[in-house]
Amino acid sequence: MARYTGPRCRLCRREGIKLYLKGDRCYTRRCALERRGYAPGQHGHARKKATEYGMQLREKQKAKRIYGVLEAQFRNYFERAERQSGITGENLLRFLERRLDNVVYRAGLAASRSEARQLVRHGHFTVNGRKVDIPSYLVRPGDVIAIRDRSKNSVRIKELVERAADQRPPAWLSYDAERAEVRVLALPTRDQIDVPVQEHLIVELYSR
Repeated sequence: MARYTGPRCRLCRREGIKLYLKGDRCYTRRCALERRGYAPGQHGHARKKATEYGMQLREKQKAKRIYGVLEAQFRNYFERAERQSGITGENLLRFLERRLDNVVYRAGLAASRSEARQLVRHGHFTVNGRKVDIPSYLVRPGDVIAIRDRSKNSVRIKELVERAADQRPPAWLSYDAERAEVRVLALPTRDQIDVPVQEHLIVELYSR
């Protein structure tokens, strides 16, 4: 399982915006971007002229870092999105949003996507009654994501269930607070995906 294991706050500083990779910490004054709002490294303060390629690259890197996907898997998503009918950039974001770890995060059952990924990998969730421990599993309309019975006594899981009850998931998901279940109502549309990414620049980058 390949994943980024370096400092996450460094990624936010590099992109110049909050990617909310550290969960609740990103909303406090402890956020590294609040304290050091410049790029990391000895040349972080230097102003660099943005080129067309540079802007395209930054959008791709931003999307990868938001969803916690490395290059090979991200490229695979793009190739699948390109083969589908419709707008390639929107198809790409739709694939990323359908990842099981993202759905768990969107429903409020994790403080960050990285925590959601860990919870899924540890086998705390089921999809349609069957245990799924693959974070990249793509959900479909009608799927029901639930917490495994053996995991419901976990202190952290109980905290997250209470947390999810106070949050509102995006319109393409519904959350049953009593059963702690997430139902996929439909595939997400572009206006329901609130990530700060200009997907057309990613398409332009891969089309070079």
